[in-house]
Amino acid sequence: MRVRAGLMAFVAMAAAGWAQGDGAMMRKGYEMPAYRVEVAEAGRELRAYGPRVVAEVTVRGDRRAAVNAGFRVLAGYIFGGNDAGGKIAMTVPVEQAEQGGGLWVVRFTMPAEAVAAGLPVPRDGRIALREVGAARMVVEGFSGMPDGEDMAARAVALRAWAEGRGMRVTGGPVYAFYDAPWTPGAARLNEVGWEVR
Repeated sequence: MRVRAGLMAFVAMAAAGWAQGDGAMMRKGYEMPAYRVEVAEAGRELRAYGPRVVAEVTVRGDRRAAVNAGFRVLAGYIFGGNDAGGKIAMTVPVEQAEQGGGLWVVRFTMPAEAVAAGLPVPRDGRIALREVGAARMVVEGFSGMPDGEDMAARAVALRAWAEGRGMRVTGGPVYAFYDAPWTPGAARLNEVGWEVR
C-alpha cells in the first residue's frame, strides 16, 4: 500500500522547483532538502526551504540518546521495515527537535524519487509520514562533535541574532546532523536552526 501518492507526488514536484542547479541538492552523495539562501552573514544564513515529506518518530531521553534511538527506528523503515519490504535511499541531515518534557522528534526527509513513486507504509506504528510546507529558517552551521551544551548555547545566540534583525521566531530549535557518527569532528557538518517569519 502506498501513502497518499498523489498529494506526495505534488509535494515532490514542488520541492524539485526549489533545488539549486540540475536536480536535488546533495551532500557527500546524499540528497538533502532543497533551499535558497536569502541572507548570509557571519556564518549564519536565512534560508527559504521548499516543501518536503518526512518520516519522523517521537522518542524520550536526553538529546544524544534520543537521536540515536530515533535514528535506529527510522533506519529500520528505510532499510526495508515497510509494507513493500523495499529500501529507501538515505538522505541528510538527520533532524532533531525538542518537544519538552524529555521528548524529541527525530526525522529523515524522504527522497523526492521515493515520494513521487509513493512511499510504503512503515511497519513500525511509531513512525509518522507527513508533509512539511515551505518554510524560512535561520541556520548556523558548525563542525565538531555535537555537544548538548554547545548546541543549546548556539541556539540561544542564533535566536537573539534573528530577533535582533526583526525576525519573529515561530519554531525550533532544530538540530541537524549531516555525517556518520565515526566522521572526525573537523570533517562534520552540524547545524542549529529556527523557523522564522
